[in-house]
Amino acid sequence: MRGRPPLKEYVQIPTCPFCGMNIARPQEVVAATNSSIMPVGSCTCGAVYAFDVSGKNLGSAFIEALVFACNMDWDMAWGLLPEKDYQENIVNNYDLENHLIIPGGFFEGRKIAGALYFIRLNKDMLGVNRQSVEKLLDKPAISSVSKKEADYSKKKKISKKELETWVKEYRVESVLQAAHQDHKILWLLRRLLCAEDRLLRFRAAELMGKAARIVNLENPGRVPELLKALINSLADTGAASWGAMDAVGEIIASSMEEFAGYLPILLQLLNEEHLRADVLRALQRIAAVKPDLVRKCSSRLLSLLTDTDPEVRGYAVLILGLLGVTEAKKELECLRDDEAEIVIYENGQLVKKSISRLAAEALQRI
Repeated sequence: MRGRPPLKEYVQIPTCPFCGMNIARPQEVVAATNSSIMPVGSCTCGAVYAFDVSGKNLGSAFIEALVFACNMDWDMAWGLLPEKDYQENIVNNYDLENHLIIPGGFFEGRKIAGALYFIRLNKDMLGVNRQSVEKLLDKPAISSVSKKEADYSKKKKISKKELETWVKEYRVESVLQAAHQDHKILWLLRRLLCAEDRLLRFRAAELMGKAARIVNLENPGRVPELLKALINSLADTGAASWGAMDAVGEIIASSMEEFAGYLPILLQLLNEEHLRADVLRALQRIAAVKPDLVRKCSSRLLSLLTDTDPEVRGYAVLILGLLGVTEAKKELECLRDDEAEIVIYENGQLVKKSISRLAAEALQRI
């Protein structure tokens, strides 16, 4: 007769996936904005984590952990890039009641579906908010669910008008909080990609990328469907495809580990003259997160430094600077006198920069 398996096969002490140290039970905290919804905690290595009781709201847990790591500073949180600024990991089958990991998913007649979503800021940022995070955890726990929390726990449909207002006002927090309430928000944002207002299009594309990351965690099939629709729309030279390529770039950059496989399609579209500037903008967003993925097309980018379109030249300069391509030094030096200006989207705003300035900045990077 076979003996009973060791206890460790039934339960495990929860540990940090980054350093392996035991972690404390997640707790509810009170922030100045009263915005915490899920229990959170921190590890001695600097990682923080949020607890999702159902394991189905990982997008919400991602928001909670990332914002908590930034001391509830939403502006800082959504300025960070995955891998470049922080690492993430998910620990499944966590039982909050007993503070244990249950590998089998069942314990004492209960199904254990909870998940801990871990975020750890990279070394150069780790000390920025460490003390603030610890102070938040020292505050008394919330004894009851606030009205705001109760509102977010209900499925809420977002109207087109409401969403457009949020995008116009660049209310990142509102859009992302809504993303896990209504996954159709991605399709509502898509409508804004063909707006006449160029800034509105860029903001909609950026927020679509961030929202897609949340939706993909909770409903993985929806985002690939959206990506295919956006890429297919590029065959239409009308207004409907104005911001599609920017959205594709933002989605890939925000979820690189999931959608890097779409990159060859973008590289192929570089051959389409009418799409070239749009493709380069998308590649620039990707190169800012994962330059190695774009490095394979550096020779192609070199040939674009003499393109007649200033926007093509400008974005080729930007990407080569991010890649640190030393072979581009001579060509970049030749562009120091190029006073043509292009409009660049940065931090929710449109700014004009001359190609000569971009070339100088790229040379400094190299």
